[in-house]
Formats: sequence, structure tokens, C-alpha cells
Amino acid sequence: MAEVAIVGFAQAPNVRASTGTTNGVELLVPIFAEVFARTGLSKSDIGFWCSGSSDYLAGRAFSFIAAVDAIGAVPPIHESHVEMDAAWALYEAWLKIRMDEVDTALVYGFGKSSAGDLRRVLALQLDPYVVAPLWPDPVAIAGIQARLGLETGLWTEQDMAGVAARSRTDAVGNRFAQVSGEVDSAELLDTPYVADPLRAHDIPPISDGASVIVLASVDRARELVEHPAVITGIEHRVDSPVLGARDLTRSASTESAARGLDLDGVEIAELHAPFTHQELILRSALGLGDDVRINPSGGALTANPMFSAGLARIGEAADRILNGQARKTLAHATSGPALQQNLVAVLEGIG
Repeated sequence: MAEVAIVGFAQAPNVRASTGTTNGVELLVPIFAEVFARTGLSKSDIGFWCSGSSDYLAGRAFSFIAAVDAIGAVPPIHESHVEMDAAWALYEAWLKIRMDEVDTALVYGFGKSSAGDLRRVLALQLDPYVVAPLWPDPVAIAGIQARLGLETGLWTEQDMAGVAARSRTDAVGNRFAQVSGEVDSAELLDTPYVADPLRAHDIPPISDGASVIVLASVDRARELVEHPAVITGIEHRVDSPVLGARDLTRSASTESAARGLDLDGVEIAELHAPFTHQELILRSALGLGDDVRINPSGGALTANPMFSAGLARIGEAADRILNGQARKTLAHATSGPALQQNLVAVLEGIG
């Protein structure tokens, strides 16, 4: 089976509200052009296309089909879609190349969270019989998760504020970040609660955005870029959707996904942690020490476009290798309430 590498990554600016329709075409056309320019590929060179988005978020049926307008009608394409973060679309495309069906693939994800009430939309992913009718939004559920960790002494509000302060500082160097700026964690702790024990800095911003990644077999990748980011391991697992059936202070599915991966020597980890305490959970689940730099991009706390934020974590981790800044990185994506579904990938550079 062919090894698979990332050869290109691009993302749209992450903003609170973008103009245009909810089908994502306006977000996707410029970043498609960007990755084609970087790799020297054209639409006709792509063997498989796969996207991640949600019609619930767009508020219209078959919005993902409308987004195909960004690709164009000619030439005909081989296309698929996942109704979740595009990190899982990348997994599907990775399988296509591994099975030698194609040697290139383009993966994209998009979400315009400003199109509706995001908290209400995400409540629809919960158990439709006993949970969703109560309309608990993702912030409320994350607040329960954070409170459990505080009460059991696994982390403190100071720890959570420290994550936010570091993320915003790192995001200063990321032109795609929506929220950035150097701030002291003590200042953050002086701000009021939004949903006790969560303050505004503990919660991701509402973001419109999109991301795209180009994959290729390693043999093809060597022809396209100097430092391909080879996916040397990728796994995803899922925890119970029943919130009361699992320990919310740990991520068993992340632990399981990472168990068969080689994490030794990881220099940088891009973790899809929309809430500050979730980064602490993920660091513990992955066994990441202080020698690993976490979210140099600022992470989801500084820009969290639905259905592309997880793919962006993979892209950011790959970019460090593509640019020659690192030899081995880790990327993580999540979907569902309270870190329910988790994907972990290890990327390594080759000469």
C-alpha cells in the first residue's frame, strides 16, 4: 500500500461573520487556487475530492453539493462527503490513496457559523430522546466537563487561563487567527463568568472559515514539494454519546487512538481543543510533556470554524514540516460534545 503525504495546505481568513451565501463557494475558490499554485497541480490532476460540512449549519439542504460549484463542472470528478469535520474527510481520502485507487486527493472543509444560532444547532447532535429536548448548548456541556475537573483537582481556573493566555500570544504570529494578543492570565481571571466556571477566554469564538489540504502518494509527493509531510500514523475512535456513561474528565477515545502510534520525538502538537480545559485533557490523554510545543498557531481558542477547524489542525501541523521548521508533528481533531470523537495523526518529514 502506498504511503501518503500532505503536500499543500491553505485556509481562509477566520472571521466572525463573512459575506455571501452559506454554501461556502466564496470561501473555497481562493484557497483552492492557493494550493494549486503551491503544488503546481490543477483540477484535472486530482484523483479524488472529499469534503466535510453540515447542512444543519448552513440551514439549507444539500449545501455541500452547492459547494462543488467551487470546483467547477469540468473536468468530471470523483467526489465524496462527510457530515462532520473535514479531518474525517482526510481519513477517507487517505484510505483512497493507501488502497492505490488514486495517487492524489484534495480535502476541504467549510462552515459559516454566523449563519444561525450555533449553540442551538449543535444541540441537535445530542440524544434526540432524553438530552436534545432540554437544549443544552455546547458551552453548557463544556462547563459541566470543566466543573468536574475543577472539583476533582485535575486542573484549576489558573491552569485554564494559562492555556488561553498562551494561545492568544501564539496567535499573534498567525495572520489567519480571529482572536490574538498578549495578555496576562491574571487579567483573564478578573473577567466575569459566561457559564460558570467558563469565562469568555475559555470559550472558542464564533468563526466563519474554510481549509483545504492536498494529499499525494509519497512517490508523487517527492515530485511536488521539497519536504512532504508523511502521515506515518492515523487513527480515530469514538466515545459513548451518552454523557453520563463516560468520564468527562478524560478522553478515552483519544488515548485509544494514540495507543498504536509512535509519539516519540514529536516536536509540535496541534490539538483541536475548543475549550481551555479540553487542551489539558488532551495533553494528558496523549502523554505530551513540556518539551512538546502545543498549538503554535493559537489553536481553536483563537479561531474555530465549524467543520474545518480539525482539518486546520492537521494542516498547521503539516505546514511546520513543509516549511522545514520541524521533523515530526502531531495533529488532533475532535467532533461531537465534550470530546466525543477524536482523530490523531502523526506526521514526519522526509528528505
